[in-house]
Amino acid sequence: MEKLTVKSSAFEHNTLIPKKYACDGDGINPPLAVEGIPKEALSLVLIVDDPDASSGTFNHWIVWNIPPHIGKIGENVVPGLEGMNSDRRKGYTSPCPPSGTHRYSFKMFALDVELSLDANSSKRELESAMQGHVIAKGEIIGLYRRQ
Repeated sequence: MEKLTVKSSAFEHNTLIPKKYACDGDGINPPLAVEGIPKEALSLVLIVDDPDASSGTFNHWIVWNIPPHIGKIGENVVPGLEGMNSDRRKGYTSPCPPSGTHRYSFKMFALDVELSLDANSSKRELESAMQGHVIAKGEIIGLYRRQ
């Protein structure tokens, strides 16, 4: 499997996410850039989750059918079709850990198909639809603690 390089102009891998992109700030999604997208990719998927949540992994944002030529996702931009996050709503739920520092994983996947999913799909349904179609993946992890 090929490797995607996922970067952000807002934070480096394993460093703090600025509060602008969290509940203490504007609560908008940070900008992301993706490099190394295979030519045969027909769509991209973005999954943002927090594995440190006390109730288990919290899904902050799931987006699919992102055009593969996009290369960048601007801040406060919806690049594709959004599914339901752990708050049972569509859209980006910003980092807001109740205590301590949490890790936020911004995972990008390149697929060899476009997905036909219901707009109310969950992360589990998205991951099931992705099976056998992931041709490249990468991630950047940001950290956040309440200010």
